[in-house]
Amino acid sequence: MPWWENGSLSAALLILLVIGSSFASDKWIPNAQLSLPLLIATLLAFLTAAVGIPRLRALKMGQVIREEGPQGHRNKAGTPTMGGLLIVPVGTIIGSLVSVSGSAGQQLLAIATVTLAYMVIGGFDDWQSLTKQTNTGLTPRGKLLLQALAAVLFLAVAAWQGWISDQVSLPFGISLSLGLMIWPLGLFVFLAESNATNLTDGLDGLASGCGALVFAGMAIQLMLRGHSGDPAIAGFCMAMAGAWLGFLMHNRNPARAFMGDTGSLAMGAALSAVALLSDSLWPLLLMGGVFLAESLSVIVQVWVFKATKDVDGQGRRVFRMAPLHHHFELGGTSERTVVPCFWLATLGMVILGLVLRPIG
Repeated sequence: MPWWENGSLSAALLILLVIGSSFASDKWIPNAQLSLPLLIATLLAFLTAAVGIPRLRALKMGQVIREEGPQGHRNKAGTPTMGGLLIVPVGTIIGSLVSVSGSAGQQLLAIATVTLAYMVIGGFDDWQSLTKQTNTGLTPRGKLLLQALAAVLFLAVAAWQGWISDQVSLPFGISLSLGLMIWPLGLFVFLAESNATNLTDGLDGLASGCGALVFAGMAIQLMLRGHSGDPAIAGFCMAMAGAWLGFLMHNRNPARAFMGDTGSLAMGAALSAVALLSDSLWPLLLMGGVFLAESLSVIVQVWVFKATKDVDGQGRRVFRMAPLHHHFELGGTSERTVVPCFWLATLGMVILGLVLRPIG
């Protein structure tokens, strides 16, 4: 077996990479203090999951596996899910404590609140799935409406407080003025990002590893931007990265627990809120490239299938299966290789986002 297919080893390398990047940022970027929230959140998330996962198992909160999914996933049935309940509060509480006063403290509280709201929506969806013993919980329309409601409330508070600029900063000193279009764009970002992270959560350690890398990248780019960045939100991002690193120790292959929609929707909501309040939509677009690719693979698959569907109800498929990670699995690449490759792709996109970060 190649070394990268050892889940413990590949996860350890990713964790060391994120922690090393944080130490390097604190050493060489002026005023950076990213390591403390990262280390505290990582330790607490690991311990919370270690204590909580046996409780989830005792409560028989085992994952229901899709009938139409890859056959190799059948042996994952019964693995405890809803791990987000254990992890998301750790990240949001530690992140909120980075700054507790003034406008920065209020912004962190708003980010934490919308993150927890999406965790509750995901938890309700997971619970419906468990009680009905199917892979689907809430109806897609019902879930989307709840996500939109939470996002609109967050955007309303942000508009009231004047926290979101209508200027979107791009590389090379370029900025794009959107005027009132920033608000529908903000709603779209919440819905698209949270569902993209949700679709990515399909293999052991995939979403938690990618999420930790993107949160760390968002924190570092904010510190590199100096006075146009936001140190408090950067600290919040590192706390969230630490929470996912702590969970990754349990979620890496073979997973002892899954985050469920409880965790994946909250991950996307936190990234959206951070990007909107810190003028980091462009860095999120680049760094979250794997999330975007996963989401686009589903859209393309469904669109082409419906457009080519014949009288027998059969249509063409672009991918063997969507989301994209299943396409590679069904092509013969093992899950233990697909996940590190997606982590590497995310790392590459994070580096690209750092190089092409907004300046000024």
